[in-house]
Amino acid sequence: MAGRLNRSGAAAGACAVALAAALSACGNSGSGSGGTGATSSPTRNAKAGSTTVTVQMTEYHLALSVKTFKAGDYTFVAKNAGHVVHSLEVEGQGSEVGLPHGLQPGQSAQLKVKLKNGSYELYCPVDGHKDMGMKAEITVGGGSGGSSGGGGSSSPGSGY
Repeated sequence: MAGRLNRSGAAAGACAVALAAALSACGNSGSGSGGTGATSSPTRNAKAGSTTVTVQMTEYHLALSVKTFKAGDYTFVAKNAGHVVHSLEVEGQGSEVGLPHGLQPGQSAQLKVKLKNGSYELYCPVDGHKDMGMKAEITVGGGSGGSSGGGGSSSPGSGY
């Protein structure tokens, strides 16, 4: 009987390994970005038809995972990696959209925006953080398709 249990346990283990490998292969097909945040190509979310952009927020700096933008639907994932409350607003082309509340350190939230061709500013609206350098300018569409200003990233403000 012990021999039977060992063989059935081994068979079950082999099935579990095969299933995990199959699921892993399914989960890796697609964007290829691996979610590292270091890529300059956007991640396309097939379910929602939206492009996901990670915005890493630290004290008086925004770092965007995407450098080029085309008109369309975007989900900005704001991640507060700093030590104080931060938030995110996207302003441009006659619209202004922001998170409904600030994010505590370690928190993240999504901001869904439809971007048209033109210039936009992303910034933290909390307590003058924008004036301390917590902003980034992006250009959607256009000849270069690249970002302007901070190159998709902001610089710390002078003296901070």
